Amino acid sequence: MNVDSRPSRQTASVSEQSLELRAAAERLDQWFAECPKAAVAFSGGVDSSLVAYWARRQLGSTRVSAWIGDSPSLKRDDLDTARRFCAQQDIVLRELATDELGNPAYARNPVDRCFHCKSTLYSRLAEALSREGDEEVWICSGANLDDRGDYRPGMEAAARAKIRHPLLECGIGKTMIRALARAEGLHVWDKPASPCLSSRIPYGQPVTREKLAQIEAAENWLNARGFEVCRVRHFGVSARVEVPVPRRADLTHIFAEFSQACAQFGFENVDLDPEGFVSGKLNRGFSRAVTDVSE
Repeated sequence: MNVDSRPSRQTASVSEQSLELRAAAERLDQWFAECPKAAVAFSGGVDSSLVAYWARRQLGSTRVSAWIGDSPSLKRDDLDTARRFCAQQDIVLRELATDELGNPAYARNPVDRCFHCKSTLYSRLAEALSREGDEEVWICSGANLDDRGDYRPGMEAAARAKIRHPLLECGIGKTMIRALARAEGLHVWDKPASPCLSSRIPYGQPVTREKLAQIEAAENWLNARGFEVCRVRHFGVSARVEVPVPRRADLTHIFAEFSQACAQFGFENVDLDPEGFVSGKLNRGFSRAVTDVSE
């Protein structure tokens, strides 16, 4: 009787994933071994959470801090998540009042809006560290390999501010980030991406507190009914809602109720996007030249 002693394809795949996970973890260990202190530009999402966690694990509680920009463009749920995470992981969380809406270059919502947002955050963070006399600290972000493909003017702001990107510098992308976070038992490992509320407003249409409040209220309504992944795009008096294609039928069943709620939030019309949820949909249409200049 001949017995094939070779590992099955599934077993080999699991083994390869384990090796990749271990290698990624070792690269992060080595990266933070060279870091004197870390101040993490924090959002509460899985990317910056993993960076903050790894910094805390490698550097200890006294050499790590997390900094979150608190403004109307940040969902209150995301701020609460950030607070819980840092409390659980014994990470000092500092909250910065960034008030980017007070900057006309941001409020008028140009295509490089994120550049102005991140520039404000990084400058405020650097100023706070300077006041505390902390000169050896590295300001770190949660940017990763997958951030190189989309239109991300915030990366230009990071480059000008000399921000470090542990995940990107270690060659780690989103899939591995979630795998590492899950392996470490971080409850945010499967948290859906949650970009700032301003990203729901088409470029060229001003960002206001009222619009951001409308968007947040509508998305909170959907979140409370099980739609963890959703986007409510703001088009003046109209809203266009995106949910993953498999969930469109679920939303259709309660769409009349959702429309009534949106009317209370200030929307006159509500449409269901037939394409479904697509991250960065409002970035479509930019030429490669614009992307090259901004990134």
